[in-house]
Amino acid sequence: MDYSSQQKGIQAPPPSPWKELAMDQWSDWRWQLANRLNSIEDLDRVIRLTESEKEALSKEGLFRVDITPYFASLIDPEDPNCPIRLQVIPRSEEMVADTFSMVDSLAEDEHSPVPGIIHRYPDRVLMLLTTQCASYCRFCTRSRIVGNPSANFGSSDFERQIEYIQNHPEVRDVLLSGGDPLVLPRKFLGSILSRLQGIAHVEIVRINTRMPVFLPQRITDDFVETLQEFKPLWLNVHFNHPKEITPEVEKALEKMADAGIVLGSQSVLLAGVNDCANIMIEMMHKLVRNRVRPYYIYQCDQVTGAGHFRTPVSKGIEIIESLRGHTSGYSIPTFVVDMPAGGGKVPLQPNYLLSTSEEKVVLRNYEGYISAYVQPTDYQSHDPETCEYCKKTKRPGKEQGVWGLMHGQKRAIKPDDWDDKHHRR
Repeated sequence: MDYSSQQKGIQAPPPSPWKELAMDQWSDWRWQLANRLNSIEDLDRVIRLTESEKEALSKEGLFRVDITPYFASLIDPEDPNCPIRLQVIPRSEEMVADTFSMVDSLAEDEHSPVPGIIHRYPDRVLMLLTTQCASYCRFCTRSRIVGNPSANFGSSDFERQIEYIQNHPEVRDVLLSGGDPLVLPRKFLGSILSRLQGIAHVEIVRINTRMPVFLPQRITDDFVETLQEFKPLWLNVHFNHPKEITPEVEKALEKMADAGIVLGSQSVLLAGVNDCANIMIEMMHKLVRNRVRPYYIYQCDQVTGAGHFRTPVSKGIEIIESLRGHTSGYSIPTFVVDMPAGGGKVPLQPNYLLSTSEEKVVLRNYEGYISAYVQPTDYQSHDPETCEYCKKTKRPGKEQGVWGLMHGQKRAIKPDDWDDKHHRR
């Protein structure tokens, strides 16, 4: 019986090779974690491994492999290009050196003032709570630390993280990540959320997780009750393919949405997995039906071991072009490139602005229809000197970027050595 194809709300018996297992045991998230598959012997019981996969699984020092039995049950055992399989089972391509790959492709360590805090943007921080996950994606951006128990964080690290946030009143948004924060004990995660809620300038907390995908059994009623205590709480689930959205996953999403937790989705554009507009459209529609708002599609980072997953950036723009106008705006995420070496996220989209002048702008739509929008002739520009919101709003670092150029804070943005190179006197 195909376990993943059961109708929502109907419990099916565990799939082969776990058919002798009791249903309550299969549904126990602790059993799922304790029985993850990580060796050739384990996986041989579930799928027909290729020589490429066997070679990678035999390689010492490879990024950690662990797959929950539930997620393994979604793999097509005969298809080496199954999109579920490609995400979690290594292949020999993972061992091929990529000239442009980096261990820390986003320069997170350079933006880490204390262990576990990444402060890249002025008003928000990334707070790493763990290096552990339920299963491990082969394209993980943090594979330098994720999956490594010796790189985990301790109580002293958490104290320094909280203290850093307390001492930086510009931080209004805290994003909990890792690893996966939802692998942590319920009470411990609740204590972290409680402490963050007690910091006056922290307005929202977000959680990045893949737990509902890898292990929907973890989303128990008591776990949801713990999360429900903290508002506003935003939870971004990482979905990469519509086959991941099973009845079990839908039930987990329903519990969280009913509890008032705001759900979003982030996806990574992956060669051979989801580099197809029709796959993306089906996934976005399934997400919206389950009250999950598509948020980002990420260009795959230039991280070591993930070179075979990368697509041209143009593929992401092509997919957005295929979504815009062909489905509702709520179903369209933002395509972003997280700039190498720590530049942050840059949104990209097709060009719909064809020409502009003081009188008109010429626009095209998704069908190729072109028309002109007439500019107003009597517009009075907004005056920040008389605006109460402009006067009271303080944004540290705003004078450094494009905002500073637009508002006269500076005349140019230049590399550090620009003056030395161009002033010949």
